Amino acid sequence: MILSGVTLLGSDPAPVNIVIENGLIAAISPSTATPSPRLLALPALANAHDHARPLSPTSFGGAGKPLETWLLRLGAMPAIDPYLGALAAFGRAARGGAASVMAHYTRAHGPMSLIDEAREIARAASDVGIRVTFALFMRDRNPLVYGPSSAVLDTMPAEARSIVEAQFLSPMPSASEQIARVEAIAAAVESPTFTVQFGPNGPQWCSDELLGAIADASARTGRRIHMHLLETLYQRAFADRAYPQGVVAHLRDIGLLTQRLTLAHCVHARPDELDLIAQAGAIIATNPSSNLHLRSGIAPIGEAIKRGCRVALGVDASALDEDDDILREMRLGHFLHGGWGFENVIERGPWLETIVAHGRFANGAPGAGALKIGEPADILVLDLDRLDRDGIMPVAPVDLVFARASMAHVARLIVAAREIVRDGRLTGPDLDAAHAALRESYRRAMPSRQPFLNAWTSLEAGAAQFYRGQLGCC
Repeated sequence: MILSGVTLLGSDPAPVNIVIENGLIAAISPSTATPSPRLLALPALANAHDHARPLSPTSFGGAGKPLETWLLRLGAMPAIDPYLGALAAFGRAARGGAASVMAHYTRAHGPMSLIDEAREIARAASDVGIRVTFALFMRDRNPLVYGPSSAVLDTMPAEARSIVEAQFLSPMPSASEQIARVEAIAAAVESPTFTVQFGPNGPQWCSDELLGAIADASARTGRRIHMHLLETLYQRAFADRAYPQGVVAHLRDIGLLTQRLTLAHCVHARPDELDLIAQAGAIIATNPSSNLHLRSGIAPIGEAIKRGCRVALGVDASALDEDDDILREMRLGHFLHGGWGFENVIERGPWLETIVAHGRFANGAPGAGALKIGEPADILVLDLDRLDRDGIMPVAPVDLVFARASMAHVARLIVAAREIVRDGRLTGPDLDAAHAALRESYRRAMPSRQPFLNAWTSLEAGAAQFYRGQLGCC
């Protein structure tokens, strides 16, 4: 395969040819081609934290809620065909410019076994053509709130309570069973483009026994770990009560805080905790839009970068316009954390290089993602004429990309030398048809969720009352 006459972002504007052989960039040489439209090549992006959700929870009444009640509201979503759901999620990711996606799979659909469901997720990833890292949920405490479930259940009417107990309070497997389940899934589905990680949900949902067992298994096998940390004010309050010595120090002490660990969010991480994360070489996967949608806050990513943290970018299934547009997310991340006024924390080019390289490392994808000879052929190509819509004078492509690039400008996406997006559309599955089928499936199944919806008002009120009581309390 040859990409002819493309401009490389951040280099000489003269067009080049990129030769792709055996899945790698084999050569980059000057070109005499003058394609129409003009094309701009940049590293394909890496989504380092996502959940592969079929459709947005906003369509199920989840908008405007803090994470703690938003998560409970996911109970309004009926189960669907996991292949179809993953196909839609991965198709949107590809259309937005992501070559690699972390799917932290926190909600199984069934009714098949988790191994069979993982096979369906892997099949969807293969059909779309992106690299996927699958981190299965692992948790063993606090299924309803960050504390005793009775604190909420006791406030609810009997019928609503019974419905919520059935929905959320199922038995949880032991730590050894959960680790064995992850390893069994890995043995069944791993491939060069589909890998498996341990996926503890977060300290507030995982006992020390479970986290310690995961740390031991990771050290023994080399398998990476993907986990939420300090996403919200209420998680901060829980951590301060549960780990008076500091939650990040605790993760270090039990062996979890290593370069094999990715920490999603870290919105409420403190400077000393950022220092520990930097020293360990762990990755922070920041999620700017999700943090805003869920009223979690703005993460201290500029400070994290200054302190030497390795930072990647995630869409978290909740981009600004709920469209999985990682190009826009990349721009928003730099707007928020690149620096203010004349102070630059990180320039635009290094920001892009950093989130791609660290995102690929976090996801276990090969290479750093740079457009260099010998690197994997994961290349995002934008329509430069559409980006340069006014055409008044020469403008540096990096200015155009960081000012206005979005999935609307995607011309091609090549992953592992396979073209999976052309002219803004998937070359394989029909994404529009997948969305139509999903919507119809959800509409048919929604009557089954009516008992949960009937219980929702008292559940939400009880949860909100619980969390309001946590802040400022010792």
